[in-house]
Amino acid sequence: MRSSLSRPKKSRATPAAQPLVTGHFAICVRNDGYEASLELRKLYPILEDTFAMQHGFMRVIDESGEDYLFPSDYFVLVTLPQAVEQRLQKIA
Repeated sequence: MRSSLSRPKKSRATPAAQPLVTGHFAICVRNDGYEASLELRKLYPILEDTFAMQHGFMRVIDESGEDYLFPSDYFVLVTLPQAVEQRLQKIA
């Protein structure tokens, strides 16, 4: 169970958080302090949030199914073939 002190920031459904046109997914490469929320080497859907990115964060849909802000250095953006990305969007 996650501690309320280490819980990442929850989305407020702002216009700034929109699905990305490209690079919809990122691989988790670090999860210090967020072990219950993020699994290493797992592919996560991400949402565009320009303000968060400018401040070193990335908006990620985590294990709870909700989107939260995590440090951007915890992820590597990946470009997937269009067919793969379309299939993943259907199940994400």
